[in-house]
Amino acid sequence: MLTGIAAGLAAGALWGLVFVAPRMTPGLSSVDLAAGRFISYGLFAALMMVLAGRSQRLPTWPQAFMALGMSLLGFTGYYLLLVMAIQDAGTEMPSLIIGTVPIWVMLLGKPLGLKWSSLVMGLMLTTAGLVLMAVSVSRDSLPPEALANTLVQAPDLLRGVLMAVAATLCWTAFTLLNAAWLKRHPEVNATVWANWLGIATGVGAVLLWWGAGSSLGVLMALEGIGRSALICVATGIGSAWAATIFWNLASQRLSPSLCGQLIVSETLFALTYSYALDGQWPTAWPLLACAFFTLGILASIRAHR
Repeated sequence: MLTGIAAGLAAGALWGLVFVAPRMTPGLSSVDLAAGRFISYGLFAALMMVLAGRSQRLPTWPQAFMALGMSLLGFTGYYLLLVMAIQDAGTEMPSLIIGTVPIWVMLLGKPLGLKWSSLVMGLMLTTAGLVLMAVSVSRDSLPPEALANTLVQAPDLLRGVLMAVAATLCWTAFTLLNAAWLKRHPEVNATVWANWLGIATGVGAVLLWWGAGSSLGVLMALEGIGRSALICVATGIGSAWAATIFWNLASQRLSPSLCGQLIVSETLFALTYSYALDGQWPTAWPLLACAFFTLGILASIRAHR
């Protein structure tokens, strides 16, 4: 259990880097950044399979189709929906909707032998953290009057909200299905499955870039394209390949409900990186929200022991 918890927290730490990557790649569109990250993931996964040689298992056709479907749910499809939601509804509301994923995974992934009362404390603390984050976002972005006007006047807001809900469904389904698949196939270890997912994700990312990304000429003309390329590679290897291995390890060793709670660590690390990048301390509301998130994780770990 301790190994699974450590792996889940490590995945959250690596996923958190994705939230600050766009701030370090000015001029690079969300689609280009996502495609670059996932293409890097696919290429590195292919390299790992080549280096493993004959010791690297190859998927059967059903396993290959499963990897393709899961890559759409948890990687390219999820991120594309999120990008579309942010384009239509801004950053804050989609982020808060996506932030409910740990709650849904905890509710839907509860082990049969675990009482609902055992999860109440973790759920309440996580919900309180989300509410505080929502208050912080509303206080720091728009006054209530301006926010109300935005809700009334923005014609694309509803579409953005629906896209965010769809992205939430994708990531929730990926978390539950990925854990169930790994438990049904113990012969496939965490690294092998991460490599298979990487190949499938890389293919999807190429199609995403071909359909909605910028041309090579436009990309090469961007200022700081070398730095942006390095960040795509770093997040592809770290926040995709390595994070997927850690998450697979956690999914094999822990129940989906506890894994769902550990997803909150992604938010904690993302906030830490963001404030560190800005060189400032968080204000009271985000700091209190992080405290509730941390207590929620601890309460959920205690409930599952």
